[in-house]
Amino acid sequence: MDAFDDSRGYDRNPMVVRDRRLGSSSSAWVRSFAAEDVRPLIVGRGPIRKEALDVFGQMGIERYGILLSERDSIVYTHALAPELRCIHPSHVHRVKDYTGATKDERVKLMGEIVAIARAGGYTHVFAGYGFMAEDEEFVRTLEEAGLVFIGPRSSVQRAAGLKDEAKRTALASAVSVTPGIDDATRRVVLRKWPDHAALRAAATEHGLRGPPPSPSINGDGGCASLSEEVPLSDAADALLAAAYAQRVDLYTTDELCEELERGAAELLARHPGRRIRLKAIGGGGGKGQRLLAGIAQDAAAPEAAARARAAEVPALAREVLAEVKASGVGDNKNILLELNIEETRHNEIQLIGNGAWCVALGGRDCSLQMHEQKLLEVAITQEGLREEIERAYAAGADRRAASLERELASLARMEAEAERFGQAVGLNSASTFECIVEGDHHYFMEVNTRIQVEHRVSELCYALRFENPADPADAFEVTSLIECMVLLARHGERLPRPVRVRREGSAVEARLNATNGALEPHAGGVIVSWSDPHPHEIRDDQGICVTNPDTGVFMHYRLAGAYDSNIALLVTYGGSREEAYSRLCEILRTTTLRGVDLHTNLLFHYGLVHWFLARSVWAKPTTRFVVPYLTQVGLLSVELGGLDFDAMWAELGARHERRLAALSGAPDGAVAELKKVFALKDTLVRGPVEKICAEPHLLSAWLSRNMRSFEVRSGRVRWLKNPVEVLADTYWLLNMAPQPHAPAAHVIWDHDQTLLSRALGFYRRLGERMGQAGSAPSWPVLRELLSQDTAPPGHDGELWRKVRGSHLGFQAGLELLDALVLAGEATRFFELHVRDDGAVAIPERLLDRELSARMRKVLAPPPAMRANEIVAVTGGMFYAQEAPDRPPFVTEGSHFEAGDPLYVLEVMKMFNKVHAPFSGTIEEVLIDRGEGTIVQKGQPIFRVRPDEPLVEEDPAERKRRRREQTMGYVDAVFDPEGP
Repeated sequence: MDAFDDSRGYDRNPMVVRDRRLGSSSSAWVRSFAAEDVRPLIVGRGPIRKEALDVFGQMGIERYGILLSERDSIVYTHALAPELRCIHPSHVHRVKDYTGATKDERVKLMGEIVAIARAGGYTHVFAGYGFMAEDEEFVRTLEEAGLVFIGPRSSVQRAAGLKDEAKRTALASAVSVTPGIDDATRRVVLRKWPDHAALRAAATEHGLRGPPPSPSINGDGGCASLSEEVPLSDAADALLAAAYAQRVDLYTTDELCEELERGAAELLARHPGRRIRLKAIGGGGGKGQRLLAGIAQDAAAPEAAARARAAEVPALAREVLAEVKASGVGDNKNILLELNIEETRHNEIQLIGNGAWCVALGGRDCSLQMHEQKLLEVAITQEGLREEIERAYAAGADRRAASLERELASLARMEAEAERFGQAVGLNSASTFECIVEGDHHYFMEVNTRIQVEHRVSELCYALRFENPADPADAFEVTSLIECMVLLARHGERLPRPVRVRREGSAVEARLNATNGALEPHAGGVIVSWSDPHPHEIRDDQGICVTNPDTGVFMHYRLAGAYDSNIALLVTYGGSREEAYSRLCEILRTTTLRGVDLHTNLLFHYGLVHWFLARSVWAKPTTRFVVPYLTQVGLLSVELGGLDFDAMWAELGARHERRLAALSGAPDGAVAELKKVFALKDTLVRGPVEKICAEPHLLSAWLSRNMRSFEVRSGRVRWLKNPVEVLADTYWLLNMAPQPHAPAAHVIWDHDQTLLSRALGFYRRLGERMGQAGSAPSWPVLRELLSQDTAPPGHDGELWRKVRGSHLGFQAGLELLDALVLAGEATRFFELHVRDDGAVAIPERLLDRELSARMRKVLAPPPAMRANEIVAVTGGMFYAQEAPDRPPFVTEGSHFEAGDPLYVLEVMKMFNKVHAPFSGTIEEVLIDRGEGTIVQKGQPIFRVRPDEPLVEEDPAERKRRRREQTMGYVDAVFDPEGP
């Protein structure tokens, strides 16, 4: 092939940047699969859009275009789609939005897209991983217009993409499924029209015909779909399909909610103690799901308790429909009710097929998530598991090895079931087979008939090798799933079944989101700078880091609230899972994001990755791990938030001086010298410690990284590693090593670096002189030697006195590190641990919902407000009611109790019901511009009269308590016997 220009973009990682032009191959067979003539229109947004632009260019596709919504271009200042910096303006087509808020808007948008494609000469449409990518009607509209969808065809979208249909397909394909109810809308129809004759009458009444290409339900078709020979359930489904196609409502939302309430009551009564999950059939990406609490296992009257609990279902169902925008006339409003598998892991299998064959590309563990939103995904492959099993047996960890063997068997079963499902629906592109894993068992959850956000994790582990059936040596490899989707859309069944080829041993992805410390969406921040990618980093950032093409300067970017909270995907890989995690840790450590009102989950990821690296990267966390982990981090913040470091440092200095003054034989001027030492070390020690204390996620990382460097005995810290080395490592952890051109506030100061280097050199030389057989003594041994007044045999007494004096000076003040350890002990940080079999042991105390709610407020303090006001907890779109056809939660004069819903905020595509923090009465509603009003964090929403006056804590009492806690820490960390 000719030389390929890899100068596009700032990320030249060879794992993703390569020549994909099959038309340049010397092989005629390979050239026959060229796709340079494809002209794709991209109708999605986010990181996948920039990735698609890059892959299309690498494939030699020269003509491609994108849609650009108003919110991506003109509505939000500095929110201009970054892809515009690398695409010709003639390839940019403006639309109001990418999906449409209602059925009418979606239908109109579909027509716009067809018109844009025809006018622009586009042949194919790529929707990425947005909702349009799984919209059967949209795909069918494209097919009828003669356009090719780069993704599963419409028949696959229906059979696999709709969650109710997919569940039935799974059952028919001998795939295990989660217990529950998937036919609520069918039940409503049969409750209204209970036999074939009634269904035919309903079809006549509403003038319904079957959706194309089905025969008519009435008329010349002779009601074939509703004849007595057709099973009643199938006839009801046919009537529903016809109604959806013609945008007719056969049932009201109230009727559906009543049916769901009945079904939920049945499930709750049959399964006491279990929660129920409500899931919209067209949801995805965490949207369109709600959890209903279960009833007590020992309920005296379970049926009555179940009915009482199920009364909450209608409100939850309306929230679900509003969130997936399925409340319009003719929308398919079916909602699944499923038993929630409490101790679950979320695993998924990557699939690729052409209709004739289907191949699985290993799995991904997506269990680390919150608010149904995935946060970190890691590859699971059979090869990687076998290698880790060998290592476990070699290390004598038989129990861990046995657990991994069960994991291997489960993965093999999931891959086989996934391929069987793909064959059953005729999968002709990329999709994901998602499962809930409970212990050694798994249950089918859903199929996402689109490429997933985390697809890189799989394509970094496997390539697809397509071989000429007549000559296996004549072949080409595909390393991008987008590339493969294009080839499948262009050549379809001509492509032979590929062989999967291993690339890397493992891969992992962290989702960088615009969220606060409690992982709640935070819109409105502006990114003003971003450090360059790490050599092993694949940064899918929508093109945010593409500099101004004219000046080469980073362009400010506003994280607008119109779309989801994802900023970028930070992906890396390695020969093993351990190496992949270590590289991700280094990427997070060296990434510097700066901005205005900028909140991200970067430090959350940093603490989380350290937690697993210190315990086991092969741990098996469940989907409920993140909340108790965050609760534990919040407890760290509370513990250290009450300390006064100015007072602590001053008291430590005074105690060191008194101790030295009391020593017999202390040289003249020793106390004065020690005072100078403390002054010199002020920024050296306090700088990193206070930075860690200000950010509990950093403290989590520090405690995990150092958990084998200390032990605690009788309330005192005993270091197994020299605290000077721990301090040096802390500067590394915080990425504060000397860096040219870095602001002084973000790196170690020159005089501090000099002092730290002197201390490290001192102990290195001392260890060499005190060691035996060429090895330095351990820190506990060396510390014990230094505690002796008498010089060891063979050492000069006067020199030994000076050595001990230097040791005292270098160690003085490092007791602040002990305070970090004791904070971890006080909050029982290490009780959250990994068992020998890989399961994560979560202490019961961390599952307390009230505690978790309090800690979320610690990690993300709510905005300040007056006693007679309720303000917006964050920025977003304000709604006074849960659905358009429902009354407002409160109006002027309404009395509310603590915990009652007051309003809804839509923040980055997620609907959040906001509850009252106290009880009171609404005196005035301050939002008078109607529904869908954008509000800012801290903006007054209601003027209220609290039932009870708020009582503020006495400042003097708060100061006294803070000093008491600080002095308690000084007592615990200061050793009167000396370092």
